[in-house]
Amino acid sequence: MSKYYLNYLDELESEAIFILREVWAQFENPVIMFSGGKDSILVTHLAKKAFYPAKIPFPLMHVDTGHNFPETIEFRDSVIADLGVKLIVGSVQDSIDDGRVAEEKGKNATRNALQITTLLDAIESNKIDCAIGGGRRDEEKARAKERFFSHRDDFGQWDPKNQRPELWNIFNGRHFEGEHFRAFPISNWTEMDVWNYIKRENIAIPSLYFAHEREVVWRQDTWIPNSEFLVLEDHEEVVTKRIRFRTLGDITITGGDESEADTLEKIATEVAGMRNTERGNRSDDKRSESAMEDRKRQGYF
Repeated sequence: MSKYYLNYLDELESEAIFILREVWAQFENPVIMFSGGKDSILVTHLAKKAFYPAKIPFPLMHVDTGHNFPETIEFRDSVIADLGVKLIVGSVQDSIDDGRVAEEKGKNATRNALQITTLLDAIESNKIDCAIGGGRRDEEKARAKERFFSHRDDFGQWDPKNQRPELWNIFNGRHFEGEHFRAFPISNWTEMDVWNYIKRENIAIPSLYFAHEREVVWRQDTWIPNSEFLVLEDHEEVVTKRIRFRTLGDITITGGDESEADTLEKIATEVAGMRNTERGNRSDDKRSESAMEDRKRQGYF
């Protein structure tokens, strides 16, 4: 009898598709969290495969801070048009205008933490019982604690010490009214796996991931993009550098690397030689050692 083997990318793909189908089987109103970043793009691509030839059977949701890269929003809209699926948008600006949250002030102000209230409001108002995300365990130590099915209480909070066992890939999605789950189909993928899969599947990604000329400012040991939201200090200088971004967040907090990687092949080669973490250029994660976990406990993704 001949033996059948999957290579490692096929195994990861198969596992992720199984998780996505399990979400659809166990929950009544799931969504995919879509930011326009490579991980949410990957999850959406896997969802297309999981339910082909039908359309993705649930909507996509974006928490719009109002401080996004313009390229990200443009890419998001093109993906939605191509897929023909519903897009739910939660607006941080609306949360500010409604008095639900207060905008930070000062040089290092960010809307990152304000997303928590907007996200939880959108989950409640749309009666979402499972939000599917592109979080990976290799990204950050708080995300390394996540299960595939991550329970949230009726306040939207996460308790890393009170997660359900997932022995033999058996997932328990039962929850009381008001509670919900976050699901992470690509938990076991690494950054290198993501790029190798994107290259293999020829998945379209925003131009921000490729090296390009951009106006930037050196701040907090990284190149922060110049934008209308950036408050410059007297000693800071706007310069033009050839930059690419490893991860995409708000334009105010996402640092870039000087790079010549302008193709998927070059990106994969560059990532293979890197020793700093993927989120090492995110100023929101530099606020404290537990910045990500503190936000996740409050309801952040």
